[in-house]
Amino acid sequence: MIEVAIMIEGQNGLNWPRWQKLAIAVEALGFAGLYRSDHYTNSNPPDLDSLELWVSLTWLASHTQRIEFGPLVSPVSFRHPTLTARMASAVDDLSGGRLTLGLGAGWQVREHTNYGWGLLDPGPRFDRFEEGLKIISHLLNSDQPLDFEGTYYRLKEAALLPRPTRPGGPPIAIGGNGANRTLSYVAEYASEWNAIFIPAKKLVELNGKLDEMLKARGRDPRAVRRSLMTGCYFGRDRAEVSKLLKGRDATDLRERGVVAGTANEIVSQLGLLAEAGVQRVMLQWLELDVLDRLEAMAQLILPQLK
Repeated sequence: MIEVAIMIEGQNGLNWPRWQKLAIAVEALGFAGLYRSDHYTNSNPPDLDSLELWVSLTWLASHTQRIEFGPLVSPVSFRHPTLTARMASAVDDLSGGRLTLGLGAGWQVREHTNYGWGLLDPGPRFDRFEEGLKIISHLLNSDQPLDFEGTYYRLKEAALLPRPTRPGGPPIAIGGNGANRTLSYVAEYASEWNAIFIPAKKLVELNGKLDEMLKARGRDPRAVRRSLMTGCYFGRDRAEVSKLLKGRDATDLRERGVVAGTANEIVSQLGLLAEAGVQRVMLQWLELDVLDRLEAMAQLILPQLK
């Protein structure tokens, strides 16, 4: 059926004790993977603990054995694409081939302003993203040195050594819901499309468009995994669900692609997502210290999906 992974917001108070406890729990409870955002801080204060992405993934690679993991997503605006390719290849090797390299163009204004990164206007931002994708894809997939003359990056005889243990290195995932540029980048460079907070009906539409783009490039649509990162409000009973929702309407949330309810209700929603083509769902877990309910979700939901 559908695989269930956990996604956390790394800028929402993530530190070493929380990260380590979460990773151990996610692995032990049987979830398919653990993913995290790559942000310095949130769009609005207050600023909270925010463990650096690649340092945290390096620890995860060597302290877990089974779960897949990666950034959802790492913006090219924070790091030169050659550095990203080098780190991703090394972390993937360290983990025994469990990293998925989630990449994005960047979007959050406040962190780029506060920490001195150039976000750019949307058009140039996506142009830079495509240059980054071209560079990262080449370095991971080819042992031929790369000469590159772009608007944002210039390389001379750039090569990735040592070569990735996995042929092609870690698979690239591209996150976003854009029907044109985002999906075209997926079709050209990625092994996974990660949609964000959209309902099953919209997923069907975008999946169909991606299929056509892949076929036009001579790629088998089955070669690209379809995943969804979305919100999650799981309660062990209706009273707990109601408390978590804080007055929000569960039906409205579900219509916007958010998973909400008791175990059986969530299993039904996951079934609809699977029918829409989602192969893996990353459930956003915002309560970094609440592991008992995470355990309950694993025990009550995962067995029903086998």
